Amino acid sequence: MSCGHCGHGEAWPRELGQSLEEMDFERGIWTAALDGNVERIEAFLRKGVRPDIRDSSGFTALHYASRAGHEAACRALLIAGADVNARTPGGATPLHRAATQGHHSVISLLMHHGGDPGLIDGDDCRPSDKVTDITCRYLLEERVVR
Repeated sequence: MSCGHCGHGEAWPRELGQSLEEMDFERGIWTAALDGNVERIEAFLRKGVRPDIRDSSGFTALHYASRAGHEAACRALLIAGADVNARTPGGATPLHRAATQGHHSVISLLMHHGGDPGLIDGDDCRPSDKVTDITCRYLLEERVVR
């Protein structure tokens, strides 16, 4: 099928189409957080986007930045008032997400801002149960014991 303007073929191949949810995600604060793009995060916040707005799956920008290990993005979201202990529908917090990837600096930052290493997710696990890295385990367990 031709696009009708230049005859170069099909204007929009169906396999390249995106759902509205996918487009919202790509244009939203969540992708900026996933990419660690602090300038874009701050632009969203200046426009009045709440730092805790959830995507269609129930994740916040802080969940994405934490899992990706973007410390500066996490810091910007926390300074803007993001809930450090926000839970996904499965009960995971940003601390759970950072722990699964072994992001030491993000774990320290989240805990400094009140991240609770004692919270249990839907798998009945604390963040320390999700790590394989000994340094991360130490950071998380030291706070739980105190």
